[in-house]
Amino acid sequence: MFGVRGSGDTSGFGGLVRPTETPGGTPPPQGDDDEVVRALTAALLERGGPTFDEAVERAVVHGGRLTLDVRRDHLPAVALALRDHPDLRFEMSLGASGVHYPDATGRELHVVYPLHSITHNRRVLLETSAPDADPHVPSLTRVYPTTDWHERETYDFFGIHFDGHPSLTRIQMPDDWEGHPQRKDYPLGGIGVQFKGATVAPPDQRRAYS
Repeated sequence: MFGVRGSGDTSGFGGLVRPTETPGGTPPPQGDDDEVVRALTAALLERGGPTFDEAVERAVVHGGRLTLDVRRDHLPAVALALRDHPDLRFEMSLGASGVHYPDATGRELHVVYPLHSITHNRRVLLETSAPDADPHVPSLTRVYPTTDWHERETYDFFGIHFDGHPSLTRIQMPDDWEGHPQRKDYPLGGIGVQFKGATVAPPDQRRAYS
C-alpha cells in the first residue's frame, strides 16, 4: 500500500524508507525561464559578486517551474539580484519552507523560497541546503522582510538556523521544547503534552462553546 516490500507493515508508521534522489541539472531552460537565467547571470556580473556558476549549483525545470539550487553562502546575493534587476523584479517572497532528507549526506536540510515577480507575472523557486552537522543558512529578512515569521517557523520545525535573523525564536512550539517536529527523525508519537505551568479546570468549570 505504501510502496514498502517485505516488512508486512501497513500502518505507515513503521519506519518505511524510500531512497532520496535529488535531480541533476536539466538542459538550459527555454523561453521565459531562459530569460531569467540570462538576466540573473548579467545581474550578478554587474554587481561584481559571485558569478552565476559560482552561486548556482544547478538550474532545474520541473513541472513548468524553474528552481535555482543556490549555494548557501551566496543566497543573499542571488536574492538581491533577483529582486532589484529591472529584467527580473522578483519583488515578493511567498515564504520559506524546510525539507529534511536524512539520507542526503552533507545536504540533509533544505530551505525553499518561492519568489514572485509582480512586474513580469512569473515565479521562480530558490532552494539552498545545509548539512545536519552545520545547520546554518543566511537569513533573507533583509532582502524580503516578509520571510521573518516563515524562517522562524522553519527553525522551529526543522532546526535550521538563519544567520542574521532579527529574532530567531520558536513561533509555535514552546521556547524550551526539545527537538524539531517536522524532521524525519522526530518520533511519531509518544511525546507528552506540556502545559508549562497551566492548569486544567474541572469539567463543570470549563468554557462552553455551544
